[in-house]
Amino acid sequence: MVRENIDRIGVVGAGTMGSGIAQVAATNGYEVVMRDIEDDFVQNGFETIEGSLARFDEKGVLEESPEAIVERIEGTTELGDLAACDVVVEAALENMDVKKEIFEDLEAVVDEDVLLATNTSTLSITSIAAATDSPERVVGLHFMNPVPIMEGVEIVVGQKTDEAVVSLAHDLAEDLGKTTWESDDKPGFVTNRILMPWLNEGIRAYDEGVASKEDIDAGMELGTNVPMGPLTLADHIGLDICLHASETLYEELGDRYKPAYLLKRKVEAGELGKKTGKGFYEYD
Repeated sequence: MVRENIDRIGVVGAGTMGSGIAQVAATNGYEVVMRDIEDDFVQNGFETIEGSLARFDEKGVLEESPEAIVERIEGTTELGDLAACDVVVEAALENMDVKKEIFEDLEAVVDEDVLLATNTSTLSITSIAAATDSPERVVGLHFMNPVPIMEGVEIVVGQKTDEAVVSLAHDLAEDLGKTTWESDDKPGFVTNRILMPWLNEGIRAYDEGVASKEDIDAGMELGTNVPMGPLTLADHIGLDICLHASETLYEELGDRYKPAYLLKRKVEAGELGKKTGKGFYEYD
């Protein structure tokens, strides 16, 4: 069984997703240990958190100062510093070998009743859990990007995930102010299984001259009531991330998930979207 009293949350990875999870956890009163493999990565994570909290503070939506929230986050490069955590959420590279190694190492560090969660968006929970001797305590806790803003968290149930672990994952995400839904451990789960073909078809429509990128996005926004069209959303997610997710699903599920040619070309050119200043659109 996993412990039910959660006071201290560990986060493996201080990048976009890891720092976002750490920020949300600290904002909701949890002590946090944010770990990455290099000091520079940890520092970048703190800078991202501080910038995000400053924007929330300007809007007057924080119940305490950004400084008080950041004080609850401990940064480290030592995996052993996660030993005192009640839950650990992995948010490292979307690479199966990397994740398996992390979970194998985590199991040697944390107590046997600590819930181990992965933020993977496409990889098999069952395969990741197989790297441990206790796959029943491994669950998918898939936060959406950007974590501090997006309301949803996808709970993904592996082949051997215990029901009590699933229940605790729902409770934890909801205590962080999120709304949850549940998916079986099938490729892409709910969100990316449906989202990636939609994004790729929008890219193909633009590449094939169906309409301008602006009109494709406007048609989807106004015609289907989504907040962002496929090209704008792909830019915000990161075209490299979209390509990687599409390639993973293509390998698992076949031709309907084949990445659009223009998506691959953009990534090869280094035009990755908003984070590089140019994708389908240009950004300051």
